[in-house]
Amino acid sequence: MRVHLFTSAAANYQQKVRALFASVRRVRPDWRLHLVLADSPGAAGLEATGADEVHHLADLGVPAWRSWAFCHSLVELATAVKGFALARLLARPDCDAAVYLDPDILVFSDLRDVVEALQGADILLTPHQTQPEATAAGIIAREVCTAQHGIYNLGFLAVAARGQGPDFAAWWRERLYRFCREDVPSGLYTDQRWMDFVPAYFDRVRVLRGAHLNVAPWNLGPRRLAGWVGAPTVDGEPLGFFHFSGADQGAFDPFRDEPVVADMVDAYRRETAGVGPAWGFGAFADGETILAEQRFVFRLRRDLQAAFPDPFASGPATFQSWWRDQAPVEFPALFEPAGRATEIARLRSALTTGYPDL
Repeated sequence: MRVHLFTSAAANYQQKVRALFASVRRVRPDWRLHLVLADSPGAAGLEATGADEVHHLADLGVPAWRSWAFCHSLVELATAVKGFALARLLARPDCDAAVYLDPDILVFSDLRDVVEALQGADILLTPHQTQPEATAAGIIAREVCTAQHGIYNLGFLAVAARGQGPDFAAWWRERLYRFCREDVPSGLYTDQRWMDFVPAYFDRVRVLRGAHLNVAPWNLGPRRLAGWVGAPTVDGEPLGFFHFSGADQGAFDPFRDEPVVADMVDAYRRETAGVGPAWGFGAFADGETILAEQRFVFRLRRDLQAAFPDPFASGPATFQSWWRDQAPVEFPALFEPAGRATEIARLRSALTTGYPDL
């Protein structure tokens, strides 16, 4: 099976991307590796990631892609591009299946069971949780949290290039194009909540519940890691892939008394140390930081998107100058301390078709 593996990230994650791709090369040298760049075209350091191909936003077929990018935070953009990349990879004549892995993952074994599962299913998912919680505290900490963020963790996804695979990719691409938002109170969490619909909409879906797949801080509690850092086992079988989500923010601190976990996290931190370049879409052309509310307003207003096709530009007759002159008139609550937080929350959750049709 000809497998194309892709990840999506901005240039600040280049060390993590390099570590992910190096881990895949060790166990699956036959897979082709793709980086989908959620960053400006001139981002530096990408040659060191080990990608076979780098895909820029301009290559993905996103209508008015600069306007679209402006409407997203870094996390939102890095997840929104996944649908476009998946659809394009599945359409390639040299692709039998596409696998997505988050950039903060390392692969430890050849994932033969994932490839075998694709023989009988078109869409493979892994859930955040595979065992019911036994205590009220556990239900709150993990099951309620999972209900807010999505049943399935989209650090992993595998899709066949046949059957329902392309239809699924087109469906997901449309949802992420319009509604890839980090807005938990409104029932949206980037790309993940959409996956809750997949078993209802598609019947060639398989949920992989193996303890060796997508091991992460949210499911590590009942799983037992043993062995050594280079070849650990989970509940007695070889580890497939480990998701180091939040490793730099202390997500694994509750497991510091488990030697294998602690050694793996410490080794990962050393391998991925360093700070990459700043996000290229984080500021206007003159270096002024783009505020979240500026993205929300631009996303809401089709007239602004039409008037300012490059919202990152600075100078006269730009969205930046419109914001300084006109936004206080049209959105006064944003500039009043008493009403600012409420108005930002309202704009964050405002739903609109927002963009041109695909």
